[in-house]
Amino acid sequence: MKEMPKSRAWILAIRPRTLTAAAAPVLLGTGLAIGHGEFRLLPALAALAGSFLIQIGTNLANDYYDFVRGGDTEDRVGPARVTQAGVFKPDTVRNAAFGVLGLALIPGIYLVAVGGIPILLIGIASLVCAVTYTAGPFPLAYNGLGDLFVFVFFGLVAVGGTYWVQALAFGPEALVAGAGMGAMATAILVVNNLRDIETDAMAGKRTLAVRVGPIWTKREYFLLAGLAMLVPSLGIPWFGWGWWVLAGPAAVLLLEEPAKVILAFSQWDDPNVLIPPLEGTARAAGLYGLLLGVALAVG
Repeated sequence: MKEMPKSRAWILAIRPRTLTAAAAPVLLGTGLAIGHGEFRLLPALAALAGSFLIQIGTNLANDYYDFVRGGDTEDRVGPARVTQAGVFKPDTVRNAAFGVLGLALIPGIYLVAVGGIPILLIGIASLVCAVTYTAGPFPLAYNGLGDLFVFVFFGLVAVGGTYWVQALAFGPEALVAGAGMGAMATAILVVNNLRDIETDAMAGKRTLAVRVGPIWTKREYFLLAGLAMLVPSLGIPWFGWGWWVLAGPAAVLLLEEPAKVILAFSQWDDPNVLIPPLEGTARAAGLYGLLLGVALAVG
């Protein structure tokens, strides 16, 4: 990698494009709270700040631990990792990861004061999983559990937790909305793992994609996308959501052009063709959370 200013290298390391997956569930949970007349500004902002910091800390930890475990090599396709590229010393990236996760304690302490024991348990679990995603004796990403982690924490937990700190209550609506958001967030990971399936296998990184193979990985992607599209329509008869909740899925389908994803999946043997679908799925997840959150707020 060519030399670059340190500030730009840190921006590359924190991977700003992944922050849509951190913001979307908070926006969705906040939209649900607004729709129920339970909106509280400071808890919502604290939840957003905590989500951003945990995502950034996780990205930095992954950069470091994937390098020391041999998961990142010169053969890897996609955005450069600063540790593997030698931009920063491994210890520097590791210390930055733990520093950012430490900063997440600031909004976390406030949220615990607001939301009590449930938020304390969620916060502890989130910080532990942020590190053990690629670290420790049983890293989640290396043992096929990354998809489950993303679905639970970027969907059910993030949406439900955001709603809880504002309404101090939890109901099936938050669970259903969280399932849709979790499906979209997991779909991002599925494209990423399909792109890296060969290099991950060679490095001993047993993602779910490596375990089940490319055909079932593609099927998983479309099952997740289908679940995300289905959730708003279920909310109409179950919870009385307004028909405009369908705007989110409609916009995702129109703007992200699933035909392009299908075409790229048919050519997956060239990992580079999966980069546009990966970016498109990340945009779709952000758009999904925003539009569904706005629809629930209006409804």
